[in-house]
Amino acid sequence: MKLERLTNNKIKIFLTLDDLIDRGITKEDILGNSLKVHKLFQDMVEEACEELSFKMSGSIAIEIFSLPAQGLIIIVTKEEEELLTDEEEFLDLQVKIDDFPHILYVFNEFEDIVQLSHRLSYHGLLNSTLYHYEGRYYLLIENVKDTTYDTVISLAAEYGHASTLTLYRINEYGTCIIEKEAIHVLISHFN
Repeated sequence: MKLERLTNNKIKIFLTLDDLIDRGITKEDILGNSLKVHKLFQDMVEEACEELSFKMSGSIAIEIFSLPAQGLIIIVTKEEEELLTDEEEFLDLQVKIDDFPHILYVFNEFEDIVQLSHRLSYHGLLNSTLYHYEGRYYLLIENVKDTTYDTVISLAAEYGHASTLTLYRINEYGTCIIEKEAIHVLISHFN
């Protein structure tokens, strides 16, 4: 579990798929919105808030983003506190779950992306975008079919690792090097 304070009233919790498995949670549990999942999220949010000195009171919004190859990103947002007395403290959780249908991997070397692109092209994957951010390369692969999903994840993991950054952050602060057809451009220019 990785924690990051985004603002005074917002924190980010990143859970890898291994973190979820260690806690006995499957993707089906999350989508099923079970009591087990609510308890897990409550425990994790409390743990994260304690570690980051983030006081939980008032209305708390929890957004959960499922990143297929990476895990979950949980954004906890606390509404600006109104003047409350100790007797009036309350906790109101609002949970929203979204699914991101893309794969985002990070690479330290440009050559790794070129090699991966050649291997992915054999599977007909061309819808991709290449970014550069803080000295590393990020490859966004979109519209992956269910039949090739596991293969794409396995191949990408050979050359890089799943990104813990959100696509929003990469889009805002990173530099787009090749848009939409990165794999096609890379294999045509680097044989």
